[in-house]
Amino acid sequence: MPSLVFLLGLSLGLGCLNRESDGTLGSVQRAGILDNLGFSSSTKLPDFVSLTKKLQPAVVNVSTTQKAVGEEFGFPPGSGNPLGEFEEKGFGPQPPRGGFQQRSLGSGFIIGSDGFILTNFHVVENADKITVQLADKRAFDAKVVGKDPKTDVAIIKIDAKDNLPMAQLGNSDRLEVGEWVLAMGNPFGLDNSVTSGIVSAKGRHIGAGPYDSFIQTDAPINPGNSGGPLINWRGEVIGINMAIVSQTGGNIGIGFATPINMVKELLPELKTKGKVTRGWVGLAIQVVTPEIAQTLGFDKPHGALVAEVAKGGPADRAGIQKGDIVTEYDGQPINDAGDFPIMVARTSVGKKVEVKVLRENKEVPLTVTINELVEPPTPGQSNG
Repeated sequence: MPSLVFLLGLSLGLGCLNRESDGTLGSVQRAGILDNLGFSSSTKLPDFVSLTKKLQPAVVNVSTTQKAVGEEFGFPPGSGNPLGEFEEKGFGPQPPRGGFQQRSLGSGFIIGSDGFILTNFHVVENADKITVQLADKRAFDAKVVGKDPKTDVAIIKIDAKDNLPMAQLGNSDRLEVGEWVLAMGNPFGLDNSVTSGIVSAKGRHIGAGPYDSFIQTDAPINPGNSGGPLINWRGEVIGINMAIVSQTGGNIGIGFATPINMVKELLPELKTKGKVTRGWVGLAIQVVTPEIAQTLGFDKPHGALVAEVAKGGPADRAGIQKGDIVTEYDGQPINDAGDFPIMVARTSVGKKVEVKVLRENKEVPLTVTINELVEPPTPGQSNG
C-alpha cells in the first residue's frame, strides 16, 4: 500500500515542523516540504489559502423562485400521493395542488463594484424572483440585465450602496492543460465552498450548443456550482462553471466551464443591449472525419464540411457550395469544425471576410459579407 504509507509519512513529517506564531506553516517550511517531495519550483502548489481569501468575498449565492404546477411531480390532482406522508415529515406541509413556488440554487461572482454579477443563464431562466446572498450574508433582490442562452451566460444586478469586492477576469487563452485551478460556489446550497483540481482539457465540444468550446476540469463541481468562477493560480477568473458529466448527479471528476475570454466579448452588449448580436453566413457544417480526410489526402482531419447552404444567404451569394470544405476564415486556419461557428459569431455584421474552401482538391478563395444572425439555427445543425 505505497500511497497509504506516503500519506502517513507526510502527516507525521508535518507534525514535527516549526510553525508560525498563529500555528500555521510558514512559506519557507511549505517550500521545503515540496522540495523534499520532488516538486520543482515550476510545479509547486499554489497558495490556495491566499487565493480563497482573495476571491471568496466576490462569490455569491444566487437563489431563484418560480411558479410551477403540481402535476410536474407526476401526481395528478385527486390521485393521491404515495410519498405524501414522507414529504410532510421531511419538508413540512405541502403547498396546494395546482401551483407552488419552486426554488433553485446556483452561484455567481461580482464583476462590478456597483453590483453587476455574472452567472449562468440556466440559473436565472424563468425566475420570478432572484435573490443574491453575499459572502457577508447580506441578501439583495436582483434583476436580469442581459442574457445569452446560446453560451448560457447572464448578467444580473443588485443595488448595494457600498463598493462591492470584484473578481478579476483573466485570460483563458493562456490557460495550460495540467494547470492548477480552484472552483468556487455553492454546491448543494453549501455556500462559500472551494475545491481544487487541474485543467483536464481545453476546447471541448460537448453538444451544449453551437458555440461550446469548454474548459474541462477535475476540480469537484456539483449542482449549485453553476455560475461560479473557475480560478487560476494567479487569482484570476478564467471560466464560469457550467456543467458536469454524471450518472448520479454528483461529481465524478469531469466538469466544464465556459472560457472567460468568450464571455468578455459578450459583456459590453449584454450590459447595454441585454442581448448579443452575432454574425451569420448561412451554412450548416459537419465534421471532417478521418475517412473524409484520407480521401482528400489530408495528413489529419481539419476544416469544416459544408452540409447545407441557405438559399440567398451570405455564403450562397459568395459562391460557397454544398460539399466544399472551409479551411480558412478571415486569415485563420480552421483546425476543428466546431471552431467555425464561433469564428463567424464573433465577426462584426457587415464585415467582408476572406474565406478559403477546398473544392475538388483545389483551393478556392472567396469573399463573404457577414449578416446578422436573427433566427436560431435549425435543431441538430451547427450555425455558421
